[in-house]
Amino acid sequence: MPNTKSAEKKLRISERNRLYNRFWKTRVKTEIKKVLAAIEAKNLELAQKLFVQATSIIDKAVGKGVLHRNNGARKKSRLARKINQLKALLAQQPSPS
Repeated sequence: MPNTKSAEKKLRISERNRLYNRFWKTRVKTEIKKVLAAIEAKNLELAQKLFVQATSIIDKAVGKGVLHRNNGARKKSRLARKINQLKALLAQQPSPS
């Protein structure tokens, strides 16, 4: 329990920031999960479309200071690498016709 007015204000601000950060982090995680699900289903077209959306959300979170820029870059890089691996895998397989 805060003892001073400034401590009370810090508590309010801290709680507000915690909720704001949680909102953005949850949004980032949700978008990443969507991309990974599309990759798991071997749906390259959907994965690429969702990757663009996820990249946008990650960049917004970085811009708002929720994620460090290196963390955002790492998340995007890992997703891009997985999409490229899927693209290579699908290119190796003969088309069913």
